[in-house]
Amino acid sequence: MTDSPASARGSLPADPNDLAVTIVDGYVDEPAHFGVPPYLSTYPRYTAGALVDAGVPESQITYHTIDELREDRSKHADVADADLMVYVGGMTVPGKYVGGTPAEPDEVRELGWTADGVTLLGGPVRFGVGEENAGAQETQRDDLDYDFVAMGDVEAAAHDLVREGLEGYGNRMRTNEEVDRWARRGAFVVEQHPNHPDYLICEMETSRGCAYRCSFCTEPLYGDPAFRAARSVVDEVDALSDRGVRHFRLGRQADILAFGGDGEAPNPDALRELYGGIREVAPDLRTLHLDNMNPVTITDYPEASREAIRVIAEHNTPGDTAAFGLESADPVVQEENNLLVTAEECLEAVRVVNEEGGWRPGDDPTTTPGDASRVTGPSTGPDASPRLPKLLPGINLVHGLTGERPETYEHNKRFLQTVYDEGLMLRRINIRQVMAFAGTEMAETGAEVAQEHKDQFQAYKREVRETIDNPMLDRVVPPGTVLPDVHLEYHQDGKTFGRQLGTYALLVAVPGERELGTSIDVAITDHGYRSVTGVPYPLDVNAASMDELTAIPGINRSTAGDVVVGRPYDSVDAVDAVAPGTVDLAAYAVAGDTDMPIPGRDRRGSGPGPAARSSLGRGD
Repeated sequence: MTDSPASARGSLPADPNDLAVTIVDGYVDEPAHFGVPPYLSTYPRYTAGALVDAGVPESQITYHTIDELREDRSKHADVADADLMVYVGGMTVPGKYVGGTPAEPDEVRELGWTADGVTLLGGPVRFGVGEENAGAQETQRDDLDYDFVAMGDVEAAAHDLVREGLEGYGNRMRTNEEVDRWARRGAFVVEQHPNHPDYLICEMETSRGCAYRCSFCTEPLYGDPAFRAARSVVDEVDALSDRGVRHFRLGRQADILAFGGDGEAPNPDALRELYGGIREVAPDLRTLHLDNMNPVTITDYPEASREAIRVIAEHNTPGDTAAFGLESADPVVQEENNLLVTAEECLEAVRVVNEEGGWRPGDDPTTTPGDASRVTGPSTGPDASPRLPKLLPGINLVHGLTGERPETYEHNKRFLQTVYDEGLMLRRINIRQVMAFAGTEMAETGAEVAQEHKDQFQAYKREVRETIDNPMLDRVVPPGTVLPDVHLEYHQDGKTFGRQLGTYALLVAVPGERELGTSIDVAITDHGYRSVTGVPYPLDVNAASMDELTAIPGINRSTAGDVVVGRPYDSVDAVDAVAPGTVDLAAYAVAGDTDMPIPGRDRRGSGPGPAARSSLGRGD
């Protein structure tokens, strides 16, 4: 494996019109970039656009996911017969995945051996291939057998190989001007994704790189933040929307609040241009979420951050999550790893996001705290609308960092308990062990601390799930909450499991084995540590199964049997005659073919349709 053309096994056709290219997506997962289905990363899209920009016709570009190649071996012919095969992939953070399985090193090797043409490997895989917590292990990628490894940007490498020939290859980074072209021109490739169009969410890049240097993170290896213009991102959304995409996630950035600014201070006007522009070109979008938000930005620039968060909450769709990189609440670990924010500062940032974004569609100013002129958060309790909040913080905690000690776990638990005791909401608590990659400070110590503390880590993680995650999820998603458009993914133990599209979507279980690949609205009936159960919304009491009826809080099998025997009913109220005292059945069910609208679904900025253009309205 080399970056020199001397090892290339062949040559490319002189005329790009004659070039056949196959792009294989092995999936990516980075601190600021997600690409495991149903997510589609920027890498294959930008690579396709770069190839078109270099003269390759769209019809000559084939895209396959690694799961497609596993399921249908005949598609390996597209790899073997291509003049140029481009593999993109790489995981720099550990994860568990439902929608797809990232490529294993042996599969990456096989692709290189299968291809008869020129081969190019790129993406975060260039940081190395290794097991969880091990980080980059050069010994595991010595025999991947690719002609070229893009140590810069894979899309730039693909462009230069086609435009300049093998001798013109170089490890360079692409420019924002190139992204402006390539992002739009590569939109066509989404139509070749097996999840297209209904269960596919496109990761959108607003910037990459980071001004800060946390010890373990690979994002600074991309350099200081390089922001795209709002118009460029909006044009990309426009092109993707024209190709049938309805779900978008602004996940490719270290800090969404810094967009359009100097890299640190928020620029609310730039965010208004970005979000408002997206809503204009994709008025029928179904999902508009984000990922990373830096809590230190909120504490350093509180008023500008509040305004920026209000802009996001006006335009996004419910259930959005702003991931906060606290990493550790232990001041010793913070100091030794160049972490940006203290526990006290992060707590204040959690308060701000709860106040500005923690309201629910359908809420009214009279039912939420704060200024009586507009809806605010946190929206909790019996008067809250039965929808997910618009925008909540998530907390990322990383273990195995330099300086970690037994007290570290107590600091973290104390921080999380304080958040809960204050009545605030967290959409997600992500607890993981560190991975060490070359180029980061963690490369010097590796993951030895993580291995030494593994037993303590597992016990601590279980305790957090039981004492914080469980009651927090009940606060965020209480029984009766309605989740629209839950996509059904798999069957297990007589239940059907699915998720909404979005950032850190909840896993939802409904009784019975329903048709996979379809979407239903679900009313939540109960919750576990990190998942919820529910019934189709609205549930027809005249057709509901026993399992569906008993899933509703307050209905046992005896009561459910009485309900079934007493069918049919003209109204839900009539159920009380045969099953007195049934708890809040009207929140879940109807009798017969009766419409039950989802609360707040038609509110501006809460789903499909135009976004709010000014301050939030009064219960519209």
